[in-house]
Amino acid sequence: MTVDTKDVPTGLRWRRAPRRAPLGPLDYTRRWWMRLLVAVTFLLLYAPILTLVAFSFNDSRRNIVWRGFTLKYYEKAWNNDSLIDAFTNSLSIAVINTAVATVLGVLAAIFLWRFRFPGKAAYEGFMVLPIVIPEICMGVAMMAFFARVGWPTDLPWPFNLTSITIAHIAFSFPFVAVIVRARLVGFNRELEDAAKDLGASDWRALKDIVLPYLKPGIVAGALIAFTLSLDDFVITFFTAGPDTITLPVKIFSMVRFSVTPEVNAASTVLIVITVIATALAMRFQAPVRKLDSNEG
Repeated sequence: MTVDTKDVPTGLRWRRAPRRAPLGPLDYTRRWWMRLLVAVTFLLLYAPILTLVAFSFNDSRRNIVWRGFTLKYYEKAWNNDSLIDAFTNSLSIAVINTAVATVLGVLAAIFLWRFRFPGKAAYEGFMVLPIVIPEICMGVAMMAFFARVGWPTDLPWPFNLTSITIAHIAFSFPFVAVIVRARLVGFNRELEDAAKDLGASDWRALKDIVLPYLKPGIVAGALIAFTLSLDDFVITFFTAGPDTITLPVKIFSMVRFSVTPEVNAASTVLIVITVIATALAMRFQAPVRKLDSNEG
């Protein structure tokens, strides 16, 4: 005797349990030991930063044991003229470096992506050389270069920052070029050809087709250039003049005596600026949500 399943109530019908998909190599959220490993990794990475931020509010000069909450070290850092001057120098260098390095990096990436010429592989190798060589070698090379050309070191502000800015641009623009070049790998050249077939000039096709596609890579490259310049110590140490000091160099000179809450406060401000820049960059890269025609 056969039973027609159509006559059986829906709640009484036998249902086969859905088969669980096999675990993939990147499904770490479904393995407890992988979740534990990720949690421990993040703890080791960010616990020192959180400790630094917390102890910047510590009411203790030695900064070893928690003595209470205070903001006086932020006030002290704000009233420290040499620290403010160093921060102003670092921010000025980072902004100029970001603008110039981003333009050079984007142009270099488009040039290497679009054209073929003799020695292209060698040029690409030399361009990324600042990325692969030790930073101290880059600093010594820039110091030797400026000493060889007789670059003046007694210029007034902001011209006394020129040597550091040039060194930072030479160091950071290859990072921008590599990021933008990676973005160009997935670009469909037929879109640019279609724009030209419709009457667009080369500049119009670049502005309306290529650059909007490169926007996430450009923003990411600019952010990398900004952070590399803002917290650079080695290259700045070798290229700075006797009367020029940046925030990382100033913090290093303060740490040689002791790690005080004032140092932690200055470092916390630097971290906050970096986090804000990252958040703005991510927000800027987010795709714009278009309203549906049915929405009001």
